[in-house]
Amino acid sequence: MHHYYLLHTFQRLLEIGFSSHPFYSKQGDVPDPEEEEKRLAAAAREANHLTELRLVLLGWRWPGKSLTGNTILGHEEFRLERAAEFCVKRQTEVEGRQVTVIDTPGWFSTQSTPPVYQQEMVRGASMCGPLGPHAFLLVIPVGMFTEVDRARIEEHLALFGERVWRHTIVVFTWADVLRNMSIERHIKREGKDLQWVLEKCKMRYFVISNYIFGEHPQLRQLMEKIEKVVAEEGIYNPEDVEEKKPLGQNQNQTQNRELGARPKVNSAVGLAKMDMDPPHNSVDGLTD
Repeated sequence: MHHYYLLHTFQRLLEIGFSSHPFYSKQGDVPDPEEEEKRLAAAAREANHLTELRLVLLGWRWPGKSLTGNTILGHEEFRLERAAEFCVKRQTEVEGRQVTVIDTPGWFSTQSTPPVYQQEMVRGASMCGPLGPHAFLLVIPVGMFTEVDRARIEEHLALFGERVWRHTIVVFTWADVLRNMSIERHIKREGKDLQWVLEKCKMRYFVISNYIFGEHPQLRQLMEKIEKVVAEEGIYNPEDVEEKKPLGQNQNQTQNRELGARPKVNSAVGLAKMDMDPPHNSVDGLTD
């Protein structure tokens, strides 16, 4: 596996060009041999045997994002009552390896996301450490998927740079509403907008049941998908993203507030149709 990954990496360098690869310095097209060697060796070790997994959850508010994090970790680590503007990092051991999950602020379905929330989303990737996350899990509830939904996803993933798509897996939640319909049929039925998102992710998607904690039968399959992403793409480098300028202090204080609670609806279609209210309350340490 080690030799395969190194060979695959150098093949990709030839295909995409040295200057655009994250292992190379930002100052010019000439690589930094020492840094390149370190990152290649680290990535090869990761792909050979992932003793640690670093995952970043992305998605709009209330799609089952925090619940998905709890499912992966095997117990409730992220509180579900309210939406939050801060990234929350939780760690546990799953099947003999350390799993780190970063839950990022969810974006709004119909409103513009405040810049301070966007900054916090980007910070979520750097919270995984210098090597970056192994994968981004883009959480999408099963239900109506519109052109607006596609545009919101494209807009927010752009914050992480174009390369983020290579490290993204779509995770479908609330799949129980499908009943006897397969996820493939659902994808075909929803049309070009959902299919566009999946094609950007190289058709990497997964369906998860959010009602099972502990020994989750689907968890091993998800981990295998993540390992495959690392073997094929390496590890996402958060340093490739240009840091956004911070907002003014007064503007920061005005926008840096929790969203109020939203009624839970056990229906993906209902979730997609409900609009978000602007921030009202301030409650620290809670997630969406």
